[in-house]
Amino acid sequence: MSNPKITVLWNTVAVECRGDGDLLNNLRIKSVLNGDERDLPVNGLFYAIGHEPATALVRNQLQTDEDGYIVTVPGSAQTSVKGVFAAGDVQDRRYRQAITSAGSGCMAALEVERLLAEEEEDSREDGSAQGILKSIPSYRYLG
Repeated sequence: MSNPKITVLWNTVAVECRGDGDLLNNLRIKSVLNGDERDLPVNGLFYAIGHEPATALVRNQLQTDEDGYIVTVPGSAQTSVKGVFAAGDVQDRRYRQAITSAGSGCMAALEVERLLAEEEEDSREDGSAQGILKSIPSYRYLG
């Protein structure tokens, strides 16, 4: 943030982007502290949004961190509850992007498949192979 060509506008939101039809040349910005609006001449914009993970549904059932992200075992999608996997922006506090969500969703699906195969193998070993899927809790994708 010490680059003289970059200005961070804290407590400010962009209200309107204006241009000449081809290029951006002005932003209408507003202070969230006092509501004052002003025009800001610009020729570029990097807009970062806040993020709150949509985990309210499971916060009393799964381990979450202080910001509400679901805690997973490092390098996996496994949560604090066996058979419950989390993927995407509910557990990815760093990237929070669609492409990484797709990748972690695939990871979670593969882990569910592995768990089901292990459960099926365990049931064969103890002779309870019939109805294995009935004995496994429902799995849901929380991504």
